[in-house]
Amino acid sequence: MKKFKFQLETLLKVTRRKKDEAEMAFAEVSRRLEEHRAQLQNLLHELQEGQAEYAGRTSEGKTITVDVIMIYTNFFNWKREQIERQQELILKTMQERQQKLKKLTELITSVKSIEQLKEKRLREYNEELLAEEQKFLDEVGLQLSIRK
Repeated sequence: MKKFKFQLETLLKVTRRKKDEAEMAFAEVSRRLEEHRAQLQNLLHELQEGQAEYAGRTSEGKTITVDVIMIYTNFFNWKREQIERQQELILKTMQERQQKLKKLTELITSVKSIEQLKEKRLREYNEELLAEEQKFLDEVGLQLSIRK
């Protein structure tokens, strides 16, 4: 009997390759998301440090000039803008990550279904092979019994 050949093997290989690429893309987006979150934490920490420094200066009882107040106000506004931009970037990256995850899930499902089909075809092939073998053995047994 001929050797087992799965006709969708090329499709399976291509789908597996796409799944691997999707896994790498998902991992890259996840890594970027973690970087963005770390940057946000740094910005929040810098803002807190600035606020603590300002509070320390005002609680010392020293007179604070308008220039110092303006510098701190500008700094706080600038940090808040950076934080807002970073939060928007995190949201966009999270959306991108969701899209990559959806695509990865679809490809995993596709690969699994093709692999299940391959297993089913292999089982059918083995059953046919076993049936042919059994038929051959029955014929040989029949011929032996006829000769006796």
